[in-house]
Amino acid sequence: MKTCTSSPFSIHPSAETRPTASTLPATPPTRGGQMTATAEHTVAAERTADAEHAATIAARLRGLGPVLSKDHLDNDRNGHFSRESWDALRATGLLGMPFDSRFGGSGVSIPETMEALEVLGEVSRDGGLAFSAVTSMASSATPLNDFAPPALKQAYLPGLCDGSLIGAHAITELDSGSDALSMETRAVRNGGDFVLDGAKAFITNAGLADVYVIYAKTAENAGPLGITAFLVEAGTPGLTAGAPVRKMGLGTSPMAELTLESCRVPAGNVIGRVGGGFLVLDHVMEREILYSFIVNVGEMSARLQRCVEYARVRRQYGKTIGSYQQVAQKIVDMSIGTSTSRMWLFEAARLISQGKRATREVSIAKLLTSRYNLASSLDAVQVFGGRGYLTESGLEQEVRNSIAGSIYSGTNELQYNRIASMIGLK
Repeated sequence: MKTCTSSPFSIHPSAETRPTASTLPATPPTRGGQMTATAEHTVAAERTADAEHAATIAARLRGLGPVLSKDHLDNDRNGHFSRESWDALRATGLLGMPFDSRFGGSGVSIPETMEALEVLGEVSRDGGLAFSAVTSMASSATPLNDFAPPALKQAYLPGLCDGSLIGAHAITELDSGSDALSMETRAVRNGGDFVLDGAKAFITNAGLADVYVIYAKTAENAGPLGITAFLVEAGTPGLTAGAPVRKMGLGTSPMAELTLESCRVPAGNVIGRVGGGFLVLDHVMEREILYSFIVNVGEMSARLQRCVEYARVRRQYGKTIGSYQQVAQKIVDMSIGTSTSRMWLFEAARLISQGKRATREVSIAKLLTSRYNLASSLDAVQVFGGRGYLTESGLEQEVRNSIAGSIYSGTNELQYNRIASMIGLK
């Protein structure tokens, strides 16, 4: 993240001391190595506008915690996606923050969008709702915004930005898993269309989504240049979503398999270019990691504060449990993990916002946040003891939710491999 103005050991940095996206350095236009006065004024104005917009969205979110969290334990248990909570979330304007204002977005920077997403994680106890929201933003709105032709943007991006449409993407297959280049789904050109055949697994928002970005092979033995991304509407003949599958966590975010049988998609629905799908996917996955894991940081922050408050009042053997070193160390570890995760995520966002490569930083941020989130959730159960083990506390639900972080958006093992290759290990 930006330069940290509070100690990573602080229990719960306030909004005043926590690093914010507005402190991130920018790379404005220069002349002879010096920033022009006009460019400096423009950058400052844009940064101020972004910060103000993000603060407005954050304020709306802070007032909606009870609404966004309503019945979250029952909904998680029953695998129910709450349309009431979704409508409240979409009304905040969060879903369109980083996207083109010409197509219904707000044109806000990635770091400022992350500031608001962190607040979502802080105030909402419905982790599945946030996961579905981030999936729609990253998987569908992002590739449309950054790669799609104007006609596709005009047709679908406004709905994704205001939440009247929900998006999903379909990459993973049962046999190929994280190895996207080994996917079996094929897209064959037929006149003015492509015909898609195959099956996708573990698709978040499947059955709920109105639009899907589906990745399929359009050329054999072409490596990364053989993958193409397609925009496919739900209800397109040949596209079928299976029954929802039950998961360990994130129960309010639906998941199912997709089947494509002679599914005819217009060539105009190609996102990017034919053979450019892997580039689209890499771009999307970086933002998926930033958006989803900064929500986790917000959840970690709320969990930390809850443990601090409990440790200050819960007494054992005549003293508050926070005065015992073993308990205090767990809570300090939670604080360190929250701050460290936040800093790495915003450092990656800073580089991406400057148009720089951030593969290493994104992978490190994903690894650290997923690990710290799981550790934090387990430590919270331990701090609360028997109360934490009860489902009514919601803490066991957070443990189940956090386990998924080491799997989605590229497994942690894959992230280790990427980092290893970048430091010269083959």
